Amino acid sequence: MHVESAVALALLPDFALIILGAALRRVLHLGEHFWNGLEKLVYYVLFPALLFSGLVKAHIDWSAAAPMLGVAAGAMTAGMLLGLVARLLPISPIAFASQYQCAFRFNSYIGLAIAGTLHGVQGIAAMGLVVGLMVPPANVVAVWMLARHGDSGVWRELARNPLILATLAGIAANLGGLELPAMLLNIFGRLAQAAIVLGLLAVGAGLRLVAAGGAASHAVAGYLLAVKLLAMPAVALLLVRGFNLTGIYADIALVFAALPTASSAYILAQRMGGDGPRVAWLISAGTMLGMLSIPFWLALR
Repeated sequence: MHVESAVALALLPDFALIILGAALRRVLHLGEHFWNGLEKLVYYVLFPALLFSGLVKAHIDWSAAAPMLGVAAGAMTAGMLLGLVARLLPISPIAFASQYQCAFRFNSYIGLAIAGTLHGVQGIAAMGLVVGLMVPPANVVAVWMLARHGDSGVWRELARNPLILATLAGIAANLGGLELPAMLLNIFGRLAQAAIVLGLLAVGAGLRLVAAGGAASHAVAGYLLAVKLLAMPAVALLLVRGFNLTGIYADIALVFAALPTASSAYILAQRMGGDGPRVAWLISAGTMLGMLSIPFWLALR
């Protein structure tokens, strides 16, 4: 069996849950309230539990993890810089500000699910480190581009971000040698199991497959998708080889760079008066294409 096929088969259950989420939304007609509530449950409770439990139990080799974090930061910086080129295409300022974030923001739900599939608890812990450190700069740049009244609210949002708080708590507990009672670890473990399944279902439920705009909009969308799904992982692959990074940390850095854009990009665009429909389509198209591109990049590694 080819490497690409083996990786794709390993990730198939995760991608199948995304497709199932899309089907359930359209078949069961549970309404926006149900899916919004599910996403809040995953975001505020289940994924923080997954991150904390993974980090508190894992053995983190900080000297080996540093190059992984460098690769992730380098790839995301490349996405930010290349995304600026889209401004040269025929696009309105507010449409550009809305869609620009799709060049570098990432879906933590998919990343943590894939990390757990490939490397178990250690993979979740490694991806948790990357997510915890990359979320602040990604959010700051995205909000700054959309901001109309200054960025005073950015830092407040970051300080209350449950994924960042859970990552910091998990790292602190790990470094402090905290040993949680077995019963508490079991509770976190149950929540972590639910996080993967429900998180991927929520991703699928959020897919929007109807494109908006004309040929010019399609050109911008195509360019930004190419930056996120091709350029960012290509830069990460070069850095992985340059740092001689191998094993779990190489996989996690490459998966991070290849992740599609998070659904929170749509929420941000809507909340700040941006072009929400086009962002929603970009997220959905990127998620569907990511099912093919992520195994491809992992096979190249």
